[in-house]
Amino acid sequence: MVVIMHVNDAGESWTWLLFLICLTTTLGSTVPVGYFFGVLNAPAEIIQSWCDEVLSNEYDTNSSESQLNLLWTSIVSIYLIGGICGSCFSACCCNKYGRKGTLIISSVILLICGLLFTWCRAARSLEMLLVARFFGGIASALIFTAQPMYLLELAPSSLSGSVGVFTCIGVTAGILLAQIVSLPQLLGNDDNWPYALSFYALLVLLCLLPLMCYPESPRWLYLVKGDVAGSAHGLRQLRGNEVNVQLELNELEQTLSKNDKSSTICQVLRDKTLLLPLLLVCALQASQQLSGINAIFFYSLLILTNAGFSSSSATWLNLGIGCFNLFTSLLGPLLLYKFNRRPLLMCSCLICGGSLAGMSFSLYYLLSSEGMALRYVSIAFILTFILGFQLGLGPIAYFIGSELLEDAPRPVAMSFGSLFSWLGNFLIGLCFPLLQIAWSSFAFMPCMCVSIFCLLLVWRYLPETRGREPKDVKPLMSQGLRSKIN
Repeated sequence: MVVIMHVNDAGESWTWLLFLICLTTTLGSTVPVGYFFGVLNAPAEIIQSWCDEVLSNEYDTNSSESQLNLLWTSIVSIYLIGGICGSCFSACCCNKYGRKGTLIISSVILLICGLLFTWCRAARSLEMLLVARFFGGIASALIFTAQPMYLLELAPSSLSGSVGVFTCIGVTAGILLAQIVSLPQLLGNDDNWPYALSFYALLVLLCLLPLMCYPESPRWLYLVKGDVAGSAHGLRQLRGNEVNVQLELNELEQTLSKNDKSSTICQVLRDKTLLLPLLLVCALQASQQLSGINAIFFYSLLILTNAGFSSSSATWLNLGIGCFNLFTSLLGPLLLYKFNRRPLLMCSCLICGGSLAGMSFSLYYLLSSEGMALRYVSIAFILTFILGFQLGLGPIAYFIGSELLEDAPRPVAMSFGSLFSWLGNFLIGLCFPLLQIAWSSFAFMPCMCVSIFCLLLVWRYLPETRGREPKDVKPLMSQGLRSKIN
């Protein structure tokens, strides 16, 4: 990542302020999102025992194993339901309160959720745990819509891919941080599990004050609020070069002269020229989740124990896989700075599909023959899948909407993309355990089909966006599914 971050005080490359904004919004916004995804895995049995105790003592209810499993499923999935609900109004929030304003709102919500997590055991309240998970999902949906837009609207167009990848890096780092913090040797034990759930709040609190001091998106200030002076001031802070500032202000003036105001959901859905970009944004976000990445991290411990590793070995191997996931995500800024989006996405989908097929067959033969070598073959396929995912499908899906769509429909499209991402995640969490019961090691085959579908979709319909403005990309998609991208 250092290779491309030539930080300076002017021009079209990185400035210190832009780098600090990327770092702060990643640590304080997207890392907590990843943390929510990964924190319940290790202390699951401990929290389930506490739930059983609360039901028995506070509600005078003796729960069966199936009822406890249903309660646990609700605790896990209510976060995803919150994400789906938050996605429905995240576009309105971004338009009304701004990109930075939405991130501040989400940070406040996350802090309140952290307090609920911390005190739920002392209050002996299941409701506090469920409410914290639900509103954490709402805050995460706001972040997924606002953070990529905020970074891409702050950065010069030459750095759009490099800043866009910070969303994926943050989620990946958050999952790894949750795996570490929730280890039994740290906070994932009987005494400290509430602090494990709320540990992320320290990062949110640390980053909230700097976030409040950063400039709002100059594009939002100019095009939505009509604040020309505020937009110019923000651009001067970010660019440090008056020539570049004036060029961008002229471009914003031209955009405003077209009466390019924020679009409503109905306007976006009725505009036939936006059909294909909206379809691409939603399909890529859904494919990102349905490709199997979350299935691997939700059930990696089970996969490793089924592969013959002891519980202790599986825990440490799982942590190693999380470290590898973070390391490969750090390659994103370099890859997206050097290479085009289309080939990266197609290579990513191809590698993911092949790895999932290889992993399914290796696990099948492993369960049949119990061969030692096949354990490591299975792990190799898992690592290959993660590498392929981080080449393109992981980072690009988060920000591609900001490169495909102009300012007016962008918040709505990003909101729809976030909605389909949460729906895909919810579908994986709901269906993958059932597929494992029915198909065993071949439960990943539907994920392989999603990767192949995404490959064909990108090859046929996704125009190259690297180095292009959305206004230049728009004519290539104006004919909907009949569009010719070349």
